[in-house]
Amino acid sequence: MSDRLSDVQFWNGLEEVPRGLGPTAVTIGNFDGVHLGHQEVLTRLVAAAHDQADADAQAVAITFDPHPLQVHRPDESPVMLTGTAEKIQRLAETGIDALLVLHYNLDLAGLTAEEFVKTYFVDTLNASVVVIGHDVRFGRGNSGNFETMVELGHRYGFTVLGVDDFALSGHSVAETERRCSSTWVREALDAGDVAAAAEVLGRPHAVLGEVVHGAARGRDLGFPTANLGSDSEGMIPADGVYAGWLVDAAGARWPAAISVGSNPTFHGVERVVESHVIDRPTEAVEDFDLYGQHVRVEFIERLRGMVAYEGVEKLVEQMYQDVEQTRQVLARLPAE
Repeated sequence: MSDRLSDVQFWNGLEEVPRGLGPTAVTIGNFDGVHLGHQEVLTRLVAAAHDQADADAQAVAITFDPHPLQVHRPDESPVMLTGTAEKIQRLAETGIDALLVLHYNLDLAGLTAEEFVKTYFVDTLNASVVVIGHDVRFGRGNSGNFETMVELGHRYGFTVLGVDDFALSGHSVAETERRCSSTWVREALDAGDVAAAAEVLGRPHAVLGEVVHGAARGRDLGFPTANLGSDSEGMIPADGVYAGWLVDAAGARWPAAISVGSNPTFHGVERVVESHVIDRPTEAVEDFDLYGQHVRVEFIERLRGMVAYEGVEKLVEQMYQDVEQTRQVLARLPAE
């Protein structure tokens, strides 16, 4: 992952935005997952900033934390594809100059479309151009739409550029054309199709968290695992065994056979993400300790569903097969 985050200005709320900013090119969105559709909007945003007459124009993205549905309809809010830190990092990698994260609450939700645009786009960011999708909604009760933004642009002196939906077709994930969306990624992950999710995201889906102590059954069986804590961030795909990567706190990427589920062979009830790192260098085997580290687990391909085996011997036999299949899957990937 790029370390471009250090090059991006990060404003956590209106009060942190420097006075006298501008002109800017601005976009707005929840950006859950920062999938290819989001990346298209953000690429257009950066290009629009560069096209401004003022060479110092900055590309600024506005997003929300928490997601608005978590405030208005928490029972209906979907699991977020990424945590806030991951989303910020992914947004930074698109080339934007600054990110404004607004704390979403009922006061913010109560602003009319014009009040919202005037407060943030005009008075705070001095926007000269706004880049948005044609399906944008904003303001109290989602009353503002693309046409509203165009009208407000005429009133307050900024240009509005519309970005068409970014669709995939002719890929393994879409026989017919379909727009990239966070919903599509969630559907794929719910089905365990992490390869399809990766095509829509433009990268492997990942779950981030701290490595914690588990029941140590894997170690006893000869397959030690790094277990993520229950406070991990990122949507966990369907139960099963996956080929993927574990990226440690130092940035080293290790091939891994990843298990997601409740360990039915041992009558487990808690759903966990466990990564067995394979093919470690001999000198690293004894001192390979990930406990307490914050790691990312990247899912490449689902190998099989979760099965309750009759006896430990059959489980161990299957685990050897999982490891070998993981090697084969990762060996097919292009070299980075």
